[in-house]
Amino acid sequence: MKKKGMKTYSLDEVTDKYIGKKGTPKRDDFENELRLDLIGNAIKQARIERNLTQAQLGELVGVQKAQISKIENNLTDARFETILKVFKALNAKINFNVELVNQNLNLT
Repeated sequence: MKKKGMKTYSLDEVTDKYIGKKGTPKRDDFENELRLDLIGNAIKQARIERNLTQAQLGELVGVQKAQISKIENNLTDARFETILKVFKALNAKINFNVELVNQNLNLT
């Protein structure tokens, strides 16, 4: 039963209102941060599924345990190369989707 006077909002509506519309610098920063958080969570989940400690994963990658912790908790701007090494050590398949927005490429 829906209460009178209550309106529901979609996630997009709330995000637009409180973070900013798509394409604005604040929204872009928010979405980039969210993506990094998702990568950290994926690394942590894969590490746990493979029964590895952060120290063990760090040894496989060639970094300290603290670096793995920072990556998993999105507390660092880890180098792309390091992220790739982590996923390789976890034997994880990686897919990237690159989309050029509002850009015309002329290959003549």
